[in-house]
Amino acid sequence: MSSAHKKVILRRLTGETLAGYLPLSGFVQNGAIPLLDLSGRVVPVHLDGIKHVCYVRDFNLNDTGNPERLTRRTFLARPRTEGLWLRVTFRSGDLLEGLAPTDATLLDDLIQDAGLFLVPPDTRSNTQRIYVPRAALSEVQLIAVITSPSRRKPLPAETLPSLQEDLFKSLPPSTRPN
Repeated sequence: MSSAHKKVILRRLTGETLAGYLPLSGFVQNGAIPLLDLSGRVVPVHLDGIKHVCYVRDFNLNDTGNPERLTRRTFLARPRTEGLWLRVTFRSGDLLEGLAPTDATLLDDLIQDAGLFLVPPDTRSNTQRIYVPRAALSEVQLIAVITSPSRRKPLPAETLPSLQEDLFKSLPPSTRPN
């Protein structure tokens, strides 16, 4: 197995889960995902039957109800990381929020019916990244564009004395420093 393959838990629209390995990107081939299962076989899974694919730290196969451990599906506050804050609605009516990269690949992937990658609200959970096929979605809503705060450029040293003079000129003579 290549080191480029990562642990994933694939959840079908029926609720069934499959554990296996996938590369980080470029895995959709002819409308299907070739999942390398735990026994070493490649199992093609058609995109129409997939709800989401979670890149996970551990498989947690003993946790039959929620091996992805997606406990929090929405952000509690504004995210601190840069990206597009999206809210997606699945065909089943479930909601999921996440951060998508701020680049043109988001639109390209959605237009080509491939899907989109999201970083989940709780990055300390088992799920680190989520791939959602376009066929599983009924709505994608942009909540906000999160960017880093712009930093002020430092003032040149030669302007500081004139700023101080201007500040103190506005003070009454009795309060000016000597």
